[in-house]
Amino acid sequence: MTQSQVISAKGASAQASFSTSGEQVKIVRLSDRQKELDALPSTKTRRWVTSRKEKVVKAVRTGILTMGEACERYRLSEEEFKSWAKLLDRHGAAGLRATRIQEYRSKDQEVRETLAQSE
Repeated sequence: MTQSQVISAKGASAQASFSTSGEQVKIVRLSDRQKELDALPSTKTRRWVTSRKEKVVKAVRTGILTMGEACERYRLSEEEFKSWAKLLDRHGAAGLRATRIQEYRSKDQEVRETLAQSE
């Protein structure tokens, strides 16, 4: 019979598996990076709500993932990721809502046209 326990010590956690006969002890330490990766959206994500997009952008900005890793992990184009980051910067999390993208793009186009006319 095998039992499993989670062991925590000084901020590090590990999963320990052992048999009742004492034959085998297996300890696997979860790294801090792995914990951070586990907190990110699933790699199988198909529906991108604002909170998931924001988590991925923040993970890249804090160094948990590189932009390339994020794009590969979530099957995103570089352009799509950059658009999320740009919308987050300009409009906050609400800017990442799919229903708002067209509205924000229209406003951005109006600004570009106004700037072009003033030059």
